[in-house]
Amino acid sequence: MRLQNRTILITAAGQGIGRASAIACAREGARVIATDVNAGTIGTLGAEVPGIETAVLDVRDDGQVRALAARLPALDGLFNCAGFVHHGTVMEISDADWDFSVDLNVTSMFRMIRAFLPGMLDRARETGDASILNMASMASSIKGFPNRCVYGTTKAAVIGLTKSVAADFVKQGLRCNALCPGTVDTPSLRGRIAQAADPVAAEKDFIARQPMGRLATVEDITPLVVFLLSAESRFVTGQASLVDGGVTI
Repeated sequence: MRLQNRTILITAAGQGIGRASAIACAREGARVIATDVNAGTIGTLGAEVPGIETAVLDVRDDGQVRALAARLPALDGLFNCAGFVHHGTVMEISDADWDFSVDLNVTSMFRMIRAFLPGMLDRARETGDASILNMASMASSIKGFPNRCVYGTTKAAVIGLTKSVAADFVKQGLRCNALCPGTVDTPSLRGRIAQAADPVAAEKDFIARQPMGRLATVEDITPLVVFLLSAESRFVTGQASLVDGGVTI
């Protein structure tokens, strides 16, 4: 069991990559705290998979974040998965769109790391390793994509935050990495496709930009999540790890 005796918290665990990661980590022996802003989406997780506990958490609410950190044991792993994909150029972003995306995609990770880091450093002193994983994207400082202005900006900031935390705490046994997926077939993606003027064409466009000729599945992503949250990656920190099907070759 690759995550035996490790306590891992995952945000946005109600669906998509977050949910699949919670299940994958639990199956590898972790005690998983699966959180989401929507109680309905995480309500059945604990009953479905042994080792998963659930908690409602709005990562945009600093009071909620601090309260959860105060009542939970120190974490061995934290996966900041919550985020939002805004569609549009710089000319199509309202101030409200910008503020929401920055708050959810970047500031929420800052809140989570700040609240849980002291306990994680304690665990790192005890075990020699603790790991933070932040959800970034290939659409970031790695590569620009049309109509992803605020999304790409925020995900570039996530990579910067990741490297900063990694550099500050590398000598204390705390690692921090960023996960940079390609286009993944999730409920979020399906929602964006459905909202397109021509959903059939939109799906074909998403597939066409993947050199492997298909969308990623969540099962394509979770092995790297498990690896980066486990002691197997104990010599890996400050990295933006791509799982993009060859888009950025």
